[in-house]
Parts: sequence; C-alpha cells; structure tokens
Amino acid sequence: MNKTITASPHALELGRKVLTIEADAVQALAVRLDESFLRALDVILSCDGRVIVSGMGKSGHIASKIAATLSSTGTPAYFVHPAEASHGDLGMITSMDVIIALSYSGESQELMTIVPAIKRQGAKLISMTGNPASSLAKVSDVHLNSAVDKEACPMGLAPTASTTAALALGDALAVALLDAKGFGVDDFAMSHPGGSLGRRLLTRVSDIMRIGERLPMIRENAMLRDAILEISRKGVGMTAIVDAGQHVLGIYTDGDLRRTLERNIDFNATPISSVMSANPRCISPDSLAAEAVQRMEQSNINQMLVVDEQNKLVGALNMHDLLHAKVI
Repeated sequence: MNKTITASPHALELGRKVLTIEADAVQALAVRLDESFLRALDVILSCDGRVIVSGMGKSGHIASKIAATLSSTGTPAYFVHPAEASHGDLGMITSMDVIIALSYSGESQELMTIVPAIKRQGAKLISMTGNPASSLAKVSDVHLNSAVDKEACPMGLAPTASTTAALALGDALAVALLDAKGFGVDDFAMSHPGGSLGRRLLTRVSDIMRIGERLPMIRENAMLRDAILEISRKGVGMTAIVDAGQHVLGIYTDGDLRRTLERNIDFNATPISSVMSANPRCISPDSLAAEAVQRMEQSNINQMLVVDEQNKLVGALNMHDLLHAKVI
C-alpha cells in the first residue's frame, strides 16, 4: 500500500520563507543594477540580427522564457540549446546576432564549448551569471551580475532564488527594450492575435457593429409608436433618432420605454423628440471593441451608437454583440 503523506503546519511557514528569500533576491538585484544593464541594452538595440538566448538545465528553461518574452515585446529572439549548438545548431547564429548566455556558475561546459565559435563569428555576447569572475563573464562583451545570497532550497542545491533573479533580470531587459523602441498596444496586439488577448487588442467596433438593415433608427418627427416598433424589429434594445442627414439627435432605449409606461402617455400621439435622451454616449467605429465594453460598464448602459467624425450614425452595438465576438 502507498503511504499517505499529509502536509504539516511547518510547510506553510516553509512556503512563506521560500517566497521571502526569492523576493529578497530580486530586490537586491534591483539595488545592484548598474551601467552594465545600459550597455547590454545598447548592444541589443544596435543589433541588426536576432537575439539568441541560451542556457543549460534550469538556466535553459529560464532562457527559453526570456526569449519568448523578448519576442512578444518587440525584440525578435529565440532559444538555442547549447549542447545542440555544438552539434550543428551554431549555424543558426550569425555575426549580426546577440547571444545572451545564462549560467549561474558561469562555468557551464556546454556554453563554454560554443563561446569560441561565437566570438570567431563576431556575434556579441551578453552573459548573465552569479559570478563576475567566472570564465563566461570574463569573455563576455557585457556581464550582468545575477548573484543571490542564497537559494530558497533548504539544502542550497536546487536552483530557486537564482533562477527567479535571472528571470526577473530578463524581464527587466525586455521591458526596457520595449520602452526604448516605443513598442505600443497595437504592436503588442500584432504578436498576440490568438485567444482572448488578441481579440481584445485587435477587434475594432467596426468589426462587430450592426449596419445596414440591422441598424435601428427613426427620424426626429416620428412618433413614440414608431420607436417601439423599430426597437422590436431590430432587436438591439434601442433605436437612434436622426435628422435628414442621419446625424444623431438622440436615443430611445427599452429602459426609456419602461420609464415612459409609468407616465401613461399616448404612444400614437407623442413625438419621439419629447421622450428621447438627447446627446447619447457614442463611440467611433475605429475604437477598440474593448474600449466600448469599458465605456458601457462605466456608464451602466447596454447599448451604444457608433458615429463618424461628423456625428453621423454608422452603426450600433450592444453587450450581446460584444459577448458574441468574445471580446468579453
């Protein structure tokens, strides 16, 4: 039979201790950050090729994540395994590239094996180690010191605080590069087209708004009865009130209808202009659909008219349209 193992109260304290050690390691790294960080940024910014990130073991996993973060924030990068590099993958590296090599000891045999070939090619080498006096640090064009006081592992063996520090340092590089390149929301969206993030960043109001025959609107001289019929026909929960040039004058919603019923007025004889809401909240067709969601939620409304620069009605949308487009 398998022995049942249960966590002891000590485990909670140990978990907190690990998090504290790793947080302290990152904080110490922030205080220690110096001009070498700026030199590393300059090397990467002047690179005409790609950024190659490499490392063995746990450092390799961190290197892979750093490469992914760089790529998604405007700095094309990829991971190369150092052992595979010495068996042919060095052909992926050119003289125009920058290599970021991760090794906490700075003595990784697999990395040191390929360093001479990298240097002969003329590629720039940035190292990230915990030992500024290490072999890797000494042959690098720029060395970034990622040393930590201790690992979070009770035995001091498993890379924990050191890999957290290296990961944070990689993130710092990526974000600083993002800022230097003026990489914005639209750029980020282009590299994240899939999933909910891509939909939020790429979908415009014009992509999902109702147009043509599906667009609810009536003229300003129409009666309340006409507004109710238009709301019913179009199923958007509202109708726009426009002039002869289709400029928006107001809006009448199903919520307005409920409030109108309390007044006991004649639907056939009441001009819509007397009960509509003037100057309704509108949005541009070029706006992000996510912005429409935000504005609707802030204003506690479920529908919104879409207008051009001349306040001419070009579309309409409601929360159901945004849900259907999976923007929310």
